[in-house]
Formats: sequence, structure tokens, C-alpha cells
Amino acid sequence: MAVEQPGGSGVSSEGASGIPSQGEVKAELAGVCETTLWTLYQRAVEARRPDGLLHDPKAVELVERIDFPFAERFGGGDLLAQLQALRVGSFDREVADFLVRCPRGTVVCLGDGLETQYWRVDNGRAHWVSVDLPESIALRERLLPPGPRQRLVGCSVTDHRWMDEVETEHGVLITTEGLLMYLRPGEVRELIAGCAERFPGATFVLDAVPRWLSRLASKGKVRGHGFQAPPMPFGMDADERDKLATAHPGVVEVRDVLPLAGRGLLGRLIPAAARLPLIGSRRPSVVALRFADRARG
Repeated sequence: MAVEQPGGSGVSSEGASGIPSQGEVKAELAGVCETTLWTLYQRAVEARRPDGLLHDPKAVELVERIDFPFAERFGGGDLLAQLQALRVGSFDREVADFLVRCPRGTVVCLGDGLETQYWRVDNGRAHWVSVDLPESIALRERLLPPGPRQRLVGCSVTDHRWMDEVETEHGVLITTEGLLMYLRPGEVRELIAGCAERFPGATFVLDAVPRWLSRLASKGKVRGHGFQAPPMPFGMDADERDKLATAHPGVVEVRDVLPLAGRGLLGRLIPAAARLPLIGSRRPSVVALRFADRARG
């Protein structure tokens, strides 16, 4: 997502050799699909910094390879890149912890776009399933062709046929980073319920924007430079997370995943602010759900 931001770019237009990148792969995505380019760019901005919070050379490589006006379209700035890195870090920690517990498990990434988490946290044994709309998957396949333990599925996450592609024998973790805000509330509940039914014992990690941001996006007021964020029908204040358990009886645990401290004074204050009653309830949140080993009816 984008918010009003200062100008400037944290990612050089030059490749590793110092020669301007030619952009060998053209990206033509619109609407919700374009947000995968926004999040990719913010990760690359942060990864470029010598004091960056995120080690993501694959994101930097992709920005250099893609023929797309990243800086002109999305601008740049420390705050957005840092906030994106903190969100990514929360998801990475959850996946890394799962892979310690279930080293041969399956990580299902819904709305995966051009996320490069596989290259940040893969343990060499796990299986990964990327699910996204066909146009996003087509671009991912060109830029990030799957290895033997990776599978790409081109369909809407609301089309539960993707569930047939998931190996469940060694444990399942499902991530929905930067996705649910673009679904309708009923679709969010149906997705959680469907996963609880189909993947008992699994963990489901999601992020949500607060209601105030959802309202602004729905009015077309979340924008920066040449980019306007799509409407975000689903908003949830952080103190409402326990309501997620009502989606299905199989949701037996709802856990807040707080960010680690960031860079500078603001970055150091973020974890503390998340615990304050008023500010903390109106922040973007990352939440982990755990499903019962046997879904209960």
C-alpha cells in the first residue's frame, strides 16, 4: 500500500556493474496486482541501505531487471521502506520458527506476487506454494522460475482449488502478506474458515490495515507520487483481532505478532507504541491464527 511520502529514491537506477539497468522484463500490472511492484520496490529501497533492516538482495536484483518506472511511480523514502521491512520481518520470523518446528513442512504464500521470502528464509528442505492471480503468477514465473520444491498456482485465493496443491503430511503454514485488505470481509472469513477445515493443525499468518486506513483507501485518498492504492474493503483495528476466531470453531489461538525495533528514534518507538491502548489499537497489525488439530464442527 502507499501513503503520502516525500520525493527521492532509495534504489539506484544502476545495476551492480554501475551501468543503468535495461529492464529486460516488462511489468504491466494494474489494480491490486500492481501492489506487488510497490512492496517489491520498498523492500529493495530498504535492502539497498548500508544500515537496512532487511537483507533482500533478490528484491534489489528484480528491481534492476524489471522494465518499470519504479521511482517515478512510487517515489521513495525512509519511513515507508522501514515500515515495510518491519512488516516483512514479522512474517519472516513466523516462517522461520515454523521451519524449525516442521523442517519438511509446506509454506503456502497467498497473494505472493514478487515476494522473495523463499530466498530469505528457506531451509533447503521445505516445500513452498505460491498462489496469486494468473497475471501476477505469469510475471513471477518469468522472473523467479520455481525450483524443485516450489510450486506456482495461478488463481484467486478465494478459489479454493489451490488447496489441492498443498502437501500436508509434514505441517502447513499459510501466509497472507499484503492480501486480505483487498478482499471483502465475508471473503476473509470464508478463507479463514476454509483453511481451518482443510488444514487442521496449521498456522495462518495475516496482516490487516486499521479501519481508518481502509476508509481512506476506499475513498481514493491513499496515494503517493503517481500511485493510488486500490480500495481496501477489509479493515480491522488491532484490538479487534480476537474476532477472527469467530470465522470458524477450528481457530483455537489468536496471537498478535509485534514488530521488532527499527532504525532511528521513530523505529525504536514503534514496538512500544504498538502496546499503547489508543495508538496500538489503530495500527496495522500482523496476527497468527492456529487451527485445531482436528477441525471442530
